[in-house]
Amino acid sequence: MTETRQPPHTPETQQAPHAAPQAPQPRPGPFDLPAATHSYLVRAAASLQEAMATSEVPLRYACAHVSALRATAALLAARATPTLTPRRGRQQKNAWVLLAEVAPELSEWASFFAAGAAKRAAAEAGSRRAVTEREADDLVRDADRFLGLVEESLGMTRHVPCQEYLPSASGTAAPEHHVGHHVGHHVA
Repeated sequence: MTETRQPPHTPETQQAPHAAPQAPQPRPGPFDLPAATHSYLVRAAASLQEAMATSEVPLRYACAHVSALRATAALLAARATPTLTPRRGRQQKNAWVLLAEVAPELSEWASFFAAGAAKRAAAEAGSRRAVTEREADDLVRDADRFLGLVEESLGMTRHVPCQEYLPSASGTAAPEHHVGHHVGHHVA
């Protein structure tokens, strides 16, 4: 039996367990963010929309995971600072490790999505047994919540959550839902 990782239950109030208290930093407004941040948020919303629109379970899982990855890229584009040390000899870090470093308040989410990376790779490779329909549907909802948290942490208004806009097992398409159409256009 495989172990199922659970997303954090209260991400809005979670703090890194061993993090030292930090002085509050002023949150940037949406107009202070780099263009790359807005671009990644739009792409994250598009991936989430694709996940909700497909009846193919592996594709639904993969698109939801990619949505979370793109939301992470948006946050990294906004918060990460380049280092001046040479890259030689430094170990590369994946997006989930960087997310935990740059946004410790989202470290549980980083661990959660990192744990699903192998399943996403198998789903993208076409494995029909990589994930169950329930896992795919749950990941869509989790990616949707995560995108909202990233938007909020960037000083933006959260998008309208997807609710239950998932395709049914019978293959009928979900009602059209406009997730992310307003990404980057509202001020918190």
